[in-house]
Amino acid sequence: MLSFRNTLRWSVIIIIVTITTSSVHAQLTDLARLEYSFIPMKNSDDDYARFRGLINYPIEVKEDTYLVFGAEYNQIHLEFEDNYPFDTNLLTRMHVIDFNLGYTFKMSEMWRFGVKVSPRIASTLNTKITSDDFFINGGVFFINDRSEDESAKKPYRLILGLTYNSTTGVPFPLPLVNYHREINDTWSFALGVPKSNVKYALNSKNDIQAFLTIDGYNANIQNPLIIDGKNAENISMSVLIAGLGYEYLFTENLVSYIY
Repeated sequence: MLSFRNTLRWSVIIIIVTITTSSVHAQLTDLARLEYSFIPMKNSDDDYARFRGLINYPIEVKEDTYLVFGAEYNQIHLEFEDNYPFDTNLLTRMHVIDFNLGYTFKMSEMWRFGVKVSPRIASTLNTKITSDDFFINGGVFFINDRSEDESAKKPYRLILGLTYNSTTGVPFPLPLVNYHREINDTWSFALGVPKSNVKYALNSKNDIQAFLTIDGYNANIQNPLIIDGKNAENISMSVLIAGLGYEYLFTENLVSYIY
């Protein structure tokens, strides 16, 4: 495993521009998203950039029960300008391709259950695809959503789950916890993993927020590197990001934002 231990020196500056259409029915994922992120390295000319695009299509198989088919593509670009004890030309571009299958249904009036399986190709793709480039990710979710319940004094949404996702760069299942509550017409907050935030609504179209989130990736190196006499067959990065964000709501379900 090749892991850049100096990532703590990276600048906390990150710019993400995303257009998102939220799934009203499935409540497990976005219907469509385009995202670009960029992180420069502090005191270095190295930098990290990522393009992400995804699409999901829900099919109602019966009342309040959905199958969700989807795909996601991430291209990660690393720009190396500093000197390293290995050939950086093999690591300038990583590709992460997911194929998603989700299933969700209402367990009761209060709770919804969901499960998702995501076969993944994550690799430098310098040569043809091999078995080492394949990963299996997935998760199970329990959702209690009263965000649109007019009888609730303070609308909320609670999501509990367990996910395995090599994008985080952590090779074991992680808990997914998200509790979102509307305090009043202008303030709301979300507490959880991998993201927490506090949001302020300027008006019906514009929001600002402060957030804390975990991100990263893990990919196979098709042409293993020799470093200190050992093979480096994988590359990973894990980052903890804190920042400010701005959102613009085109419609109830179509949002653009920059962090």
